[in-house]
Amino acid sequence: MIVHLVDGTYELFRHFYGLRRFTKGKDRPFGAVAGVLNTVLQMIEDDAMHIGVATDHVIESFRNKLWKGYKTGEGVEHALFAQFEPLEDGLAAMGVAVWPMVELEADDALASAATIAAKDRRVKRILIWTPDKDLAQCVRGDRVVQAYDRKTSAVRNADGVVAKFGVPPTLIPDYLALVGDSADGYPGIAGIGPKGAVGLLNRYGKLERFPRSVLGERSDLALLFKKLATLRTDAKLFRQIDALKWNGPTKEFGAFCERIATPNLLTRATKLTTGVTRAKPRKRRPEG
Repeated sequence: MIVHLVDGTYELFRHFYGLRRFTKGKDRPFGAVAGVLNTVLQMIEDDAMHIGVATDHVIESFRNKLWKGYKTGEGVEHALFAQFEPLEDGLAAMGVAVWPMVELEADDALASAATIAAKDRRVKRILIWTPDKDLAQCVRGDRVVQAYDRKTSAVRNADGVVAKFGVPPTLIPDYLALVGDSADGYPGIAGIGPKGAVGLLNRYGKLERFPRSVLGERSDLALLFKKLATLRTDAKLFRQIDALKWNGPTKEFGAFCERIATPNLLTRATKLTTGVTRAKPRKRRPEG
């Protein structure tokens, strides 16, 4: 059994801005939503039958209380933000497990889902579909891998994480704490670049093991950034791996496809359900 965990928020951004290249700036109300649903349905057509999609129901999370510069919804275009909830509705109607996050982030949901799925011995491999650097901390050997490139379906295992960042997956939060993550809004420690960070981490290990003299008064700030970079793995998303099995679209999917003017999605989904029991809606209430 192979489990596919998808970063729905990243996919929505990807399709929104990708579509703009062809619409000359005239945004389609549900264009990005249709794009994400098409991507997920294509995965199902390619035999991905155990799928979960994590979304940011809101941009802010508990991390905003820890660091005032942490990413917010400020600057997110209205035409994009207006498609957040419709995406969640569409995924649920299509019969796909979806986790809308509020207090935690979509990345925390992916980390939690990977942790839960890894406990099931029937699971041969877990693919986390996102290029986000912080998800590299979830990689474990060849079993839990990061599918970081949609175009090539390239995956990064534990050796690949070391080759890319210079440190093993378990040290990715420490690495990001030192070098920063502009996508999430924290700067890292001034004067320490990637090469310096790798050297320090390979010498001392986790930040907690650094002699106080290494970072001096910046030690507490580094630990704060590590807390921001460390993904939560305790979100209670599902109990059994069978909750991720796709059993076909729900009866609401037809109406949703009409709403976003994509009847072909219903046709394709229905074609895949020969002999499959119609699914019940599986959208969770927003976490938080």
